[in-house]
Amino acid sequence: MPAIAAHHQPDRNFKYWIIAPAVFLLLLIGLFPLIYSLVVSFMRIDMMDTDTSFAGLYNYKQLFKDSRLWWSLAHTLLITVIALPLELVLGLAMAYLFLEKLPSRQIFISLLVLPTIISPIVAGATWRLLFDNKYGPINQIISWIAGQRVDALWTINPSLVYPAIIFCEIWQWTPFMFLILLAALSNVDKSQTEAAEIDGASFIRTFRYVVLPAIWPVMAIAILIRGLDLFRIFDIIWALTQGGPGTKTETISIYAYVQGFKQFETSYTAAIAFLVIFLLTVVCTWAIRRMGLVK
Repeated sequence: MPAIAAHHQPDRNFKYWIIAPAVFLLLLIGLFPLIYSLVVSFMRIDMMDTDTSFAGLYNYKQLFKDSRLWWSLAHTLLITVIALPLELVLGLAMAYLFLEKLPSRQIFISLLVLPTIISPIVAGATWRLLFDNKYGPINQIISWIAGQRVDALWTINPSLVYPAIIFCEIWQWTPFMFLILLAALSNVDKSQTEAAEIDGASFIRTFRYVVLPAIWPVMAIAILIRGLDLFRIFDIIWALTQGGPGTKTETISIYAYVQGFKQFETSYTAAIAFLVIFLLTVVCTWAIRRMGLVK
């Protein structure tokens, strides 16, 4: 009898055997490419050579000599620091507007969110047609307002290309901020805001001392998500300008794409990828601590 009872005892490791295939698959899909890219970054594989011997820090040293790389990083930061605050402010203003019970409120919210479900590459291609200097409706509308023909080269003129990119980015992703902030504002305790209004507090003071602390955790997450998304911006710029004119709008993602899939600098591209990973890790860690998301 004791032998039979021992035979039927449940295996304590059975739960680990059950989840092992899923864990292995996740590691294979996620961790293996990362490790493989790290290994490749210490080689010298390119279009002309497949030298898989250890090359040390050669590719990482080249990063510091590559002015085009640092300019692409500067272009990325420029777009981020301009687009992110504008998306936040516009999204917050729209959220306040739709916080009240307006007629057909749900329909308007659904229509406003539509740009976020469009693929960025499709959105960029569409805006490129809209910005066309001869047949695009934007130049035609400006011409009607100005009373004379206007041929603005939105995707070619260096002074106009960044406004065009930032406008497209704001058009597509402000609804994302709007939707998140609307959900956050809807959960603010109205009794606190009403008490502040009764005490004579202005709208700005009520927002700063009552509303902002209540919605800050959600707002911080939205800022972090959009900031990371803007840092890796690729699709909409590629569809609009392909990094042009010249390399005027080349972001870090576009530069990595060009190096990896046009110049076939495989090892150097892997080094760029790990530079980006390092920078994003530092920025994310600082932002999470600064925003108080982790105690």
